[in-house]
Amino acid sequence: MTREMQVSDSVVIDEDAGTLWAQVADPTQMPRWSGENTGARTPEAGRPLTQGEVFDGTNRRGRARWSTECVVTESEPGRRFAFAVRKIGARTPLLPGRIATWTYDFEPVDGGTRVTETWADGRRGWPDVVAAAFDRTVTGGRLFADFQRRNIRRTLAAMKADFEGGDRTT
Repeated sequence: MTREMQVSDSVVIDEDAGTLWAQVADPTQMPRWSGENTGARTPEAGRPLTQGEVFDGTNRRGRARWSTECVVTESEPGRRFAFAVRKIGARTPLLPGRIATWTYDFEPVDGGTRVTETWADGRRGWPDVVAAAFDRTVTGGRLFADFQRRNIRRTLAAMKADFEGGDRTT
């Protein structure tokens, strides 16, 4: 069975695309919505990042904690923000590799903005059986695509609730 290399989901949020983009393009804001992300160190706090800038993220899943080094690959105000995770480590991101890419697209629609979050697996060189064994070990039994599909759904629901003042449950 060939593994799924990319998953995405969308939600319409009653907010303009520029406002949403400005918040998402500032990685220090992500803990507001993500169940795994616990923070970010950016070149300058409190502003959207531009293409080529590098930031470190901190994450938690259960008792596991890790850090990542990411580079912004696209940053188009009101339209798109994307970054590649290029290093990972327990306390410091030391191990280089193509780990994953995260993309956020913002599309003005009736009722607000459609926000689409996409995760793409960067481990293209890994044999499927090795990736599946690793995935199940670090996610508690799921493949990353299924795990990230659930994470994306939760993140988008939390983002919608944050901007619209509603309930965060999905």
